[in-house]
Amino acid sequence: MWSEIFERFLQHFGWDLVRYFLFAGIPYTIFYVLLKSQLFRFKIQQKFPEFYHMRREILFSLSSMLIFTFVGTSVFIFQKNGYTQIYTDIHQHSIAYLIFSVFAFIFIHDAYFYWSHRFMHHKKVYPYVHLIHHKSTNPTPWAAFAFHPLEAVGQVLILPIMVFAMPLHPLAIFIWGIYQLALNIGGHLGFEIFRKGFTTRFYSKWHNTSTHHNMHHKYVNCNYGLYFNIWDRMMGTNHKNYHEEFDAICDRRVKVLEPEQA
Repeated sequence: MWSEIFERFLQHFGWDLVRYFLFAGIPYTIFYVLLKSQLFRFKIQQKFPEFYHMRREILFSLSSMLIFTFVGTSVFIFQKNGYTQIYTDIHQHSIAYLIFSVFAFIFIHDAYFYWSHRFMHHKKVYPYVHLIHHKSTNPTPWAAFAFHPLEAVGQVLILPIMVFAMPLHPLAIFIWGIYQLALNIGGHLGFEIFRKGFTTRFYSKWHNTSTHHNMHHKYVNCNYGLYFNIWDRMMGTNHKNYHEEFDAICDRRVKVLEPEQA
């Protein structure tokens, strides 16, 4: 049993490393190395962070992934002993339920993140825990999991909460894991790829942008949401100039192109 647990721990950690370096490394290579000058007009903050900031982001992310792996392995042990609601036979519940469970997981996580994030900004918590993440005032994709160990624990607790709270197939957990990683990397990308008006159009304004989270790192006490711009709208915590800054970045991209098109 212990050898199986250790093997699962190593597999889980290895998979987390591969996902992190692929999902963060590919956009970093494209935006910060290969097409650095061509895409600079997309850069939200018109400067690049120094190398030591990225080194810190990677080191703390690796620390977080060790904690994520420990919790994931613990979930595996509970599952093996029948304590979770994870099911492996996809026909035990309908395909419709599988789809529903993915969306439910994402929306519940979004709410969990918003309120736990607000807690991390409490004056008695922020200097000792969340400040580590906010040392990236101009974040890169490597900052996605650059957490203090206590914050890393708080972030990953959503997984055991969900597997105890509702039936989940491993595929649903996998899809959620990929989605949250991709959106987390996108939020820390440091470049804005959406077009002007994205934050105000009815069909798109409910989703967050890279600008939204970048402003959180820049201004600190605003823009707490993860995936969606629902809780920030409801609680009035969007930065008052969010839409204006987003549109200004989009306008700047066009102005930079104009001389080339003349």
